[in-house]
Amino acid sequence: MSTTDPQQQSPLQQVAPRPAPRTDPLVLLLLVLVVALTLGAAAYLCLAHPPLTAPIAAVAAVATALAGALGPLLSGRRR
Repeated sequence: MSTTDPQQQSPLQQVAPRPAPRTDPLVLLLLVLVVALTLGAAAYLCLAHPPLTAPIAAVAAVATALAGALGPLLSGRRR
């Protein structure tokens, strides 16, 4: 059984760490804009049409749970 010294490895075998990808500021701006418009539309519907408040709250709860579960999975997949 032979052991190899890590210093004897060729430079091609050593993998340099890559820097983390940066998020484009335009994408972040559009994301904030879409979220703000969606929340504004939901608030308007709840105020203008009170019977829709319960279904909108149910959809918002499911969307929050999905975002909380899928967000870390999708962000970890990039690395």
